[in-house]
Amino acid sequence: MIRYIRRAAALCLVLLVALLVNAARVMVFEADAYDDNPANRRIAITRWGEPRGEITVDGRPVTGTRDSGQQLRYERTYTQGPLYAPVTGYASQTYGTTLIENAEDALLSGTDPMLAPLPLWSDVSRGRQPGGDVVTTIRARMQEAAYRGLDGKRGAVAAIEPASGRILALVSSPSYDPGVLSGTGPAVADSWKRLNTSPDQPMLNRAIRQTYPPGSTFKIVTAAAALDAGVVTDVDAPTGIPDPFVLPGTRQVLPNEATGCADASLAYAIQWSCNTVMAGLGVKVGLTDMVTAAGKFGFDDTGLKVPSWVAKSNFDTDMSDDQLALSSIGQFDTTATPLQMAMVAAAVANNGEIAYPHLVDRTTTSGGTTIDTTGRRSYRQAMRPSTANQLQNLMVRAVEEGTGTNAAIPGARVGGKTGTAQHGLGNTGTPYAWFIAWAQATDSAQPAVAVAVVVEDAEASRTDISGGGSAAPIAKAVMEEALRLEAEGRGR
Repeated sequence: MIRYIRRAAALCLVLLVALLVNAARVMVFEADAYDDNPANRRIAITRWGEPRGEITVDGRPVTGTRDSGQQLRYERTYTQGPLYAPVTGYASQTYGTTLIENAEDALLSGTDPMLAPLPLWSDVSRGRQPGGDVVTTIRARMQEAAYRGLDGKRGAVAAIEPASGRILALVSSPSYDPGVLSGTGPAVADSWKRLNTSPDQPMLNRAIRQTYPPGSTFKIVTAAAALDAGVVTDVDAPTGIPDPFVLPGTRQVLPNEATGCADASLAYAIQWSCNTVMAGLGVKVGLTDMVTAAGKFGFDDTGLKVPSWVAKSNFDTDMSDDQLALSSIGQFDTTATPLQMAMVAAAVANNGEIAYPHLVDRTTTSGGTTIDTTGRRSYRQAMRPSTANQLQNLMVRAVEEGTGTNAAIPGARVGGKTGTAQHGLGNTGTPYAWFIAWAQATDSAQPAVAVAVVVEDAEASRTDISGGGSAAPIAKAVMEEALRLEAEGRGR
């Protein structure tokens, strides 16, 4: 009898060991596979079992939480969703996360180890901390001014504080309410389908994810290249570039909308936007130096994040001279995001240096304790300080008595550059109206804001001045709010 008991005990021991080995295999070696299995709802239930942290603008949350009473309990809500969608993105139980909701997901969902009161606290307690909060750099009044200015037209606005790189406004139009994607079920699926099939592409973040031909606003980059390379030593001297100007190696004549461009100076060419002068200067600078100059402003950078990734702005590195001429006036294959062109304006305003642009000022615990702060850091030295100083004066002249007069603000120093980029087969499409600018209060030591505006469906003739007519008033409204906010800050 004892022998049989021993055999049964041995068999039980073998089975116990096998069970332990299998449990170890599941928990150690296959845990990730089970976690990632779409059929495993535990992770989703845990993820949405607590409210997310908030995203704030000017100290006020622009996000919220709704208790759905369902298995995936807490759904994301958005205050003024369409206004802030290009900043927040969406947090959807069905379709995942985008933009800040994605870049700061660990903090917002409470899984970031930095939220724990002690190191390894979450591992020991096997609990999750309340979601932290993200404090953005956006200023509400500037965001609202940009959104009102676009008024539902296709386009975007990006505004930066030149000295710090803080993004003060980021608007894409038309927009959408991220809250319609928050939950699960047929209504969410219908909203997803409607938004993704709309010809207006409301979910496209045109401010950082869409690139456009920048047109004549790119002439600021070409002017910086010409001055830094010594091709132009006197901005008021004739450049020797004829009008008509024949593109090198072709019989194609480059037109001007402005008059008086024959042998015009760089100053006159910026003031009235002479295509011939700027195209000719680009060819004189040469491909190598033009590529270098564009790169200093951020073109061809595939790694820019704010913290969400930014689409690459393009300046071709291999071109013939006729293509280089067109690229130097923001045509051919040259493309840029509105944020990139705001960085161009910021470089001029900030003595040639671009501060790294960022949307997140700091992150905190749910109780308000700061976890991390985004410090200022340099991105690129786009040009010499002396070149930036000269371009400041030229851009001011363009606003005071050139194509950008619609952006003038009494009592402030404003520099700007208009642009209208043609597109479509044979340039038959409606032009994109551009305006880039910066503004400085007369009693301030540095510019308060640099801004870029693009309007896709500009109701304007195919001339450079349409940028001044369609986009400049929007830029002006945003800059006025920036100046008011700066003045209010000094008055406290």
